[in-house]
Amino acid sequence: MNDFDDRVRDALANPRNQGEMVDADSVGTVGSPDCGDMLRMWLKFTDKDGQKVIDRASFQSFGCQTAIAVASMATELLKGKTLEQARSMSAADLSGDLGALPPMKIHCGQLVEGALKEALDGTQNRSALINHSSANAPSLSSQIEGNRPSNVKIRLLDA
Repeated sequence: MNDFDDRVRDALANPRNQGEMVDADSVGTVGSPDCGDMLRMWLKFTDKDGQKVIDRASFQSFGCQTAIAVASMATELLKGKTLEQARSMSAADLSGDLGALPPMKIHCGQLVEGALKEALDGTQNRSALINHSSANAPSLSSQIEGNRPSNVKIRLLDA
């Protein structure tokens, strides 16, 4: 086991800010056709010294462990950031204490970065499969549940 695996395992054991935020001001959703991961990020803003800053961030993910760990880390790092500070954060920045992502997991950081940019910009991102700029967007699980063929069952596993 290496340090990266240990940090991901810890982030998964204690995920931060996972789940839908019903009072969000902005939502961004992206998906990766390469790996099948999807991630939605909610942002709630507040005014601090005349600037709009991120008060809270949360996420939902249908993705691998690394995507969940990066999203958890990113939601903590975003608190208190101005819109410009958040916009300038790269996938590597959003990975925080996880450190540099292995080459085969870089797309996980890019997924989180894409959801953040979607939420901040409210515009169609080329990599986004779904764009919901409404804070009242349905959860990922309700979207999947509502669009599945009747002969397919989706079973959510307990963490």
